[in-house]
Amino acid sequence: MKPIRSFASDNNAGVHPQVLEALVRANVGHVVGYGDDAYMARAVEKFREHLGDVEVFFVFNGTGANVLSLQALTRSYQAVICTEAAHIYTDECGAPEKLTGCKLLPVATANGKLTVADIERHYHGLGDQHHVQPRAVSITQATEMGTVYWAEEIRAIAEFVHGRGMFLHMDGARIANAAVSLGLGLREATGDLGVDVLSFGGTKNGLMGAEAVVFFKKRLSEDFLFWRKQGMQLASKMRFLAVQFETLLSDDLWRRSALHANRMARALEEGLRGMPGVKVVYPVEANGVFAQVPKAAIAKIQERYFFYVWNEAQGVVRWMCSFDTTEEDIREFCAFVKETLALQ
Repeated sequence: MKPIRSFASDNNAGVHPQVLEALVRANVGHVVGYGDDAYMARAVEKFREHLGDVEVFFVFNGTGANVLSLQALTRSYQAVICTEAAHIYTDECGAPEKLTGCKLLPVATANGKLTVADIERHYHGLGDQHHVQPRAVSITQATEMGTVYWAEEIRAIAEFVHGRGMFLHMDGARIANAAVSLGLGLREATGDLGVDVLSFGGTKNGLMGAEAVVFFKKRLSEDFLFWRKQGMQLASKMRFLAVQFETLLSDDLWRRSALHANRMARALEEGLRGMPGVKVVYPVEANGVFAQVPKAAIAKIQERYFFYVWNEAQGVVRWMCSFDTTEEDIREFCAFVKETLALQ
């Protein structure tokens, strides 16, 4: 029998019990729809406690948050610079380019992180009607490789971007994991470093179909109500998104859940250490472990545990931990990997 928890994605985890309890409490009586309710007001206030004087809009999923964020920043003749591993480039079925009309300019990186030098290489053709005009830079925190931008790296990118009239978007699907890895609060890890618009991840940290778009510059959000509705991301029963965020941002739940997931990833890395043929290929800085495994063993391990192959040619797999991963899960998984390798 397959274990009840896998290492495929933090999306595969359930909903945090405290969030479920909050949903049940909110499921009483009738409430005005589309966000004109007390639940929404309290959730927005929680965001402002953590992130400052921001404008925040709730959406259903990360793709919606990313696409609408970029739509608010760009016009169709402009371009967004990102890494070639960025979710907006590889895993959103062309939605950012289709719906914004912009061109994505991907950059190859060794560790999933953009640098100022990377961005500068794409900053050309200004004013030339034959070329798309660079308008925004999108970084992912934590990155698709499980690495984390240091505060000074984001600040340097923001200074470069703003000095050239561009905007900085952060795909923060795992912003909680990154912030606790850096030992920073949510505002210190985002707006204080120069981020203009943040896709704030909730689903990967224990929520149920709830993400947010956060504007640190309010003027950028002037038309966002219309972008969100046109983009089919406006929830009618908004209280059920709002109460989840209110819960996540109360009593340090966001931090505790992310800290636990990160700790489990480090425990997994430790458990893999010394196994013949297994090599962790990126630093474990958030809640993901990327490991090179003998190709013959991958399919055998997948017979029991569901996970994704990150690079088939190189035999690199991705193992993700979440708020509900346990130490027993880690021990059992590592024992099975070791047993499988011994049979190869």
